[in-house]
Amino acid sequence: MVTPNPRAAPLSPWSAAARLTARWLDLHERIDLLMESLPPGLEGADRGRCQHLVFGVVRHFGRIEAILGRLVAHPPRFITRAVLYVAGFELIEARGEGADTGRTAKIVHHAVERAKELASPKEAGLVNAVVRKMASVLAAEEAPGSIAPADVLADYFSHPEWLVRRWLAAFGAGATRSLLEWNQSPAPLHARWRDPARPAPDWLVPTEWRGFFAVPSGHWHEVGPLLASGSLYLQDPGTRLAVELLAPVAGETVLDLCAAPGGKSLLIVDALGSGRVVSMDLPTARIDRLKENLSRTGAVGAALVQGDLLEGSAAALLADHGLPGQYAAVLIDVPCSNTGVMRHRVDVKWRIQENDFPKHARQQASLLAAAARLVAPGGRLVYSTCSLDASENQKVVEAFLDRNRGFSLAASSVAVPWVERHDGAAAFLLRKA
Repeated sequence: MVTPNPRAAPLSPWSAAARLTARWLDLHERIDLLMESLPPGLEGADRGRCQHLVFGVVRHFGRIEAILGRLVAHPPRFITRAVLYVAGFELIEARGEGADTGRTAKIVHHAVERAKELASPKEAGLVNAVVRKMASVLAAEEAPGSIAPADVLADYFSHPEWLVRRWLAAFGAGATRSLLEWNQSPAPLHARWRDPARPAPDWLVPTEWRGFFAVPSGHWHEVGPLLASGSLYLQDPGTRLAVELLAPVAGETVLDLCAAPGGKSLLIVDALGSGRVVSMDLPTARIDRLKENLSRTGAVGAALVQGDLLEGSAAALLADHGLPGQYAAVLIDVPCSNTGVMRHRVDVKWRIQENDFPKHARQQASLLAAAARLVAPGGRLVYSTCSLDASENQKVVEAFLDRNRGFSLAASSVAVPWVERHDGAAAFLLRKA
């Protein structure tokens, strides 16, 4: 791996993206943590360009890898390989935009020049030959139809083959192809306007989901102050499903479990108008984000409890903070596979393993049972995930109801992204007798 020289001139967005890609190939870091290490001085549009390139490489990694595997007998060192991946993504992007108009030649030339800068003249020669061949392969490729075999879909749409097979069995051929296409398209930025005292700025684009807006590019200098003031919160419309099912009532106290980073807590706050939200989660790195969000609750009271719902008595932990042990309204948004949010979390598909699903389901069942003990008689409990998999959704709820006859399923909402046009999510409203 190439170590940046702190005295060197600032890297271009492209070169910075290549360095980050080399690091990802070498260390397999989570993409969100990797992007926190962007070089200092890379701001605004340059920062956005760098992120776009890195996300594009990770999103299309499987397709580029498959092509390079046919063109390069012995993989070069990570930084040279990274140059090939970034150029490969640019070629894919250019082909998706239509007529070439000389862009391929520009991509090849730019990759060669960056290889001289980041690697060596000899490796630049390799880059020149391989990127030209890669352009030819991509030009000859045709998108597979929905009835294509799983391995073909997996290669072209850059997903693990086992996951494609799982989706084909669960959703069928047409829906699976729609999901694969969805995951491969860049995610738009959505935000929720939180200030009832004034209208949202005109440059925010209204959506079909009340209170949610699309954030167009070129407005980050305006977005930043609004985020800092708490008037705007970056949030996908899929997050609203669980809170809509919970239907917080003005004046009540709502318990939000597994609450970090706090997006749903703020949704609850804004739905309440008055009352209190109690947010609980593990004392992890995300707890600071939760604290920050709870500082923006306005007239609604807020309490933060740091602790493990599965260790000891959660009711006793709440009592230690002078809080009730049971609540009329409880929301638990459990850790899951994230299969509904792969468009945003582009590296999830490369980190997830097939045996993660039963592991998640066991943990989710334990968390749901623990949450149920905190629901007051006659109260309501919403179980939610950002997973598309029935093993983490319907099957967890069905098993819980079999063991807990005092609860009944009152309503559910399952959103699949290729239909709803936002992140996938599932939410189940359970009522206690």
